[in-house]
Amino acid sequence: MIINYFGDGCFRLQSGDTSLLVDPNNNRLKADVVLKTLVAPDVAASVTANEIAFPGEYEIKDIQVQGWPVSKESTEKFLKTVYLVKWEGLSFVFLGHISGGLEPEVVEEFSEQDVLFVPVGDHFLSDEEAVKFVKKLEPSIVIPSFSKKPDSFLKALGQKTEIQDKFVFKKKDLENLKNKAVILKSE
Repeated sequence: MIINYFGDGCFRLQSGDTSLLVDPNNNRLKADVVLKTLVAPDVAASVTANEIAFPGEYEIKDIQVQGWPVSKESTEKFLKTVYLVKWEGLSFVFLGHISGGLEPEVVEEFSEQDVLFVPVGDHFLSDEEAVKFVKKLEPSIVIPSFSKKPDSFLKALGQKTEIQDKFVFKKKDLENLKNKAVILKSE
C-alpha cells in the first residue's frame, strides 16, 4: 500500500492498479474510488458512480466503505461524514473535517483500525483533542491532515519522526505498532 498526501485533507491510497482518493482539491488526480468527507447536501445529483459523498455502506472494486454522519457539526450548508475503509485486509479511518467529538457509537465502530487520518489545526481538532482520539482509538499508524505545524502535534503525542514523501507499507509492517505518527510532505 502506498499513501501520498496532496495537502489539506487530500490523500491517495494505492495498491497495484487500484487507487482511492480522499477529499481531492481538484479533478487532476484520477482514482477508482473518491471519498468526500464534506459536501453540500444538494450535490447528490452530481455525484458520479465512483464517488462516495454520504453516509452509508458501499463497495467499489473490492474496497468496502462505511460512512457515518457527523450530526453535531453538519449544517444546512455542509454535511460532514467520517469513514471506515476496509481494503486488502487493512482498515483505514478518515475523520475528514471534524472539529469536535463524535458520537460514542460511531467511535466504537473504529476499533482495531490500522491507519487513522486525523484533522489537526485551525478549524479542526487541537493537538490535544487529536491526541485524545489517537489514544482512544489506538491505531497502528496515525497520519495528521490539515496540519500546518506537525511538530506541535508530534510534541503533544510525545513522538519525533521525519517527514516522508510517501508512506509505503504492508500489513505485516504494522504489527506491534501502536499510535505511531507518520508525517507526509504535501505533493
